[in-house]
Amino acid sequence: MSTATKPKHIGRNISRIRELKGMKQEILAEAIGVSQQTVSSIEGSEEVDNKRLVEIAKALEVTVEAIENFSEESIITYFNTFNESVSGSFITNNACTFNPLDKMVELYERLVLAEKELVQAEKGKVEYLEKLLNK
Repeated sequence: MSTATKPKHIGRNISRIRELKGMKQEILAEAIGVSQQTVSSIEGSEEVDNKRLVEIAKALEVTVEAIENFSEESIITYFNTFNESVSGSFITNNACTFNPLDKMVELYERLVLAEKELVQAEKGKVEYLEKLLNK
């Protein structure tokens, strides 16, 4: 049984990072000045020219190392760590700076005041129309 590791497929890594960023091939192609078919070809290649890799990394807003070392497992681990970390280096202050109940009461009071003003305005209109009818 062989324990040889599968070689890194740079094109596949580019494709996955692009997809995770919600970017279409056409957008990446435009950013690096090639056709969509060329991007498709690059994503199908195991190896990518270093100059082209730098352009792609810049367009994807990642480092060349991030593309070369990309793995699904590391992404899953990152997000699990990120979500489990409440006071870690990623999240330093996740507490509300206001009391949500106080905010709701304030909004309700503003709504009631606006409604009263609206009712008062409507009463004024009705009185005006009644005066016109009585004349």
